[in-house]
Amino acid sequence: MPELIEPTVALRDSWLESAAEWGSEHQDGAGMWEAGDLSTAEGFAAWVQRLREQDDDSRPTTPDWVPASYWWIVEDDTYLGAITLRHRLNDKLLEGGGHIGYGVRPSARGRGVASWALAEVLDRARARGMDRVLVTCDKDNEPSARTIERNGGVLEDIRDTWLGPARRYWITL
Repeated sequence: MPELIEPTVALRDSWLESAAEWGSEHQDGAGMWEAGDLSTAEGFAAWVQRLREQDDDSRPTTPDWVPASYWWIVEDDTYLGAITLRHRLNDKLLEGGGHIGYGVRPSARGRGVASWALAEVLDRARARGMDRVLVTCDKDNEPSARTIERNGGVLEDIRDTWLGPARRYWITL
């Protein structure tokens, strides 16, 4: 059974194996924009620490940054993917990106891992007092669209965003 855990250096080897599976493809929900040199233990540890610090709602924000909670999807000490809950939206996230981003490593797809993780994070968003969340996916990503719809997503529109053409779904909590 998978679980959501805070990012940890203890899973570095499994995370690196997952990164190799992803290749050059972007790992949604993993906070890669925060990553530096992940090839060293020190660089990986610094990145994990930055991800954990993003959860602090008391930190000053900028127009380009909002607080976010990061979790890794793990099963039997194996990193399966990541999911992020952004605590609020700025203009950029409202257009594309939304409150929640997630990605599952290629070898773990098709098992319902993303649907399970999204349901878990929706419960956490509800516990934070959020009443609805925006979840987006690439226009052509049918598996992700089905995941969002299974979790109550209602399609608002498909539009060109800074991420490319995206489906924008709202989920009422």
